Amino acid sequence: AQGLRFPSLAAGTFLSVLGMTVESALPVKLLAEFVGTFALVFTIGCNVIAGSPVWGAVSIGCVLMVFIYALGGVSGGNFNPAVSLALTLSKVLGGPGLDSVTMFLYIVVQVLGGVAAALSFKGLFGESVVLQPQESFEMISAVLCEVFYTFMLCFVVLNVAVAKENSPNKFYGLAIGFVIVAAAYGAGAVSGGSFNPAVSIGLNSRSMQRIDCMLNYTIAEFVGAVLAAVFFRVVRPEDFGVEQREPSVLSQLVSEFLGTFMLVLTVGLNVLGHSAAGAFSIAASLMCMIYALGNVSGAHFNPAVTVAIVASGGLQAAKALGHIVAQIFGGIAAALTYHGIYVLSMYSKGGAYLAKDGKRSLSITPGAGYTVTQAMHAECFFTFVLCYVVLTVAVAKVTHNSTMFGLAIGSCVTVGGNAIGAVSGGSLNPAVSIGIFAGTLASGGGGATTAANVDYYIVAELVGALIAACIFKVTHAVDAVAGQDKESEPLLDSTLDSNSDVESYGARGAAVDTLGGKDKQSEPPAKQEDDVEKGGGSVASVGAQGGKDKENEPLAKQEDDVENHGAGGASAKEG
Repeated sequence: AQGLRFPSLAAGTFLSVLGMTVESALPVKLLAEFVGTFALVFTIGCNVIAGSPVWGAVSIGCVLMVFIYALGGVSGGNFNPAVSLALTLSKVLGGPGLDSVTMFLYIVVQVLGGVAAALSFKGLFGESVVLQPQESFEMISAVLCEVFYTFMLCFVVLNVAVAKENSPNKFYGLAIGFVIVAAAYGAGAVSGGSFNPAVSIGLNSRSMQRIDCMLNYTIAEFVGAVLAAVFFRVVRPEDFGVEQREPSVLSQLVSEFLGTFMLVLTVGLNVLGHSAAGAFSIAASLMCMIYALGNVSGAHFNPAVTVAIVASGGLQAAKALGHIVAQIFGGIAAALTYHGIYVLSMYSKGGAYLAKDGKRSLSITPGAGYTVTQAMHAECFFTFVLCYVVLTVAVAKVTHNSTMFGLAIGSCVTVGGNAIGAVSGGSLNPAVSIGIFAGTLASGGGGATTAANVDYYIVAELVGALIAACIFKVTHAVDAVAGQDKESEPLLDSTLDSNSDVESYGARGAAVDTLGGKDKQSEPPAKQEDDVEKGGGSVASVGAQGGKDKENEPLAKQEDDVENHGAGGASAKEG
């Protein structure tokens, strides 16, 4: 086993986050990949056959999350051939990633884990699960959903678990696992929701009747992985040897486009699919993309958020204009995409597709029984909530939160979507409003009334943003501007102060995810994180063999020691 060790990045996706001083041997990594993939596919089967139709996606997302935290420091916690391929392609492009030999071995054991899990739940329930397009949908629509959300999954993995600027962090498992929550409710209503070749092959290995689905889904998922690696190279060129002090304009604009695109696509698919947990799924998509791209562009994905940051003094107006344009184009592109996914499968007699309830696409309009004035009131307040939380947890120095910022911001959509969804639809975002209007026009709907509603919604949302900025300046007067010299930095990077230099700058060159790094390329993520937070102290936890002082202490005690000694700057890094 000692002779089968690979370079540190062969451990998979999470070595830049966790950092073990002694790397696991290859057979141990393969066992970890088998166990994690088995648990994922077995949980999927149990949920489909006997689980809750409302909470099933959350169950599946959470099993992925917990096993990533459990085994990320052993094998990298890929549990998905598409993720392994994305990592290898990243390495081929000159960045961090996984070598091709390890990728091949990982894919083999992942597929075996999926097949074994399918056999196991067949033995438990006496029936199998067949993965195929859902009722009324054609294969092309299902394949498109698999491409887009496998892309999202692999892209989030690369950004939160491999990118140097995000090393170390504690949110990687949450961000990756909840991509499934974002994807399963909306896209799952079209394709069934695989986003993983080990799932596609494992589930359909028991029924050769839909071998076409197994092949088409697997190809689509690998295409998504390729796109993820390419766009990872675009938004983070510094991970590929390009020297730059801050993200380029191209990286930031592409970041804003991609984040808004995935957000609005998730909105459309959830609403058209009558999701049982639409607001929660949409919130998950926002949270995951914020964690992935926060330190590239600031991860606004919302013109109202951008306006609030400009009004608070945290961003130059010229730069904000570029962000807003990218956001609007991302929203429109997403609306045309979900329109296309549905129009390829469902048509009315007149040639325009119908949603499941017989309605044409989405529309910006107050709910039944509510007036435009009431809808504007609702949009204004909950856009205020969203923008104010962004300013307080991601811009302010006093109340920023380096771990929970994405969850806090994303949860505002859960709050507003459930509170006022029946009143206004819960847009809270001019890019969403404009995108939905574009989709309405594409479906043959729209008109003067709808266009006027879009204007009203945008005005209400921008007013909410300005109110948030004004109140923020009062409640956070000590740091509302956050320093004139930081106004051009990404939103989630602009919160750093002098106490955070260790995490913001000192850790950049010592990240694990480049084979050229020397100091820490063999250390486990938890070890690196401990070193940064303690200012160089060592903690012999998470399997480290060389430490002596703490190796017999309970895990909770070790965590307390880390957090209580020299961790004053540990919450400063927002991305």
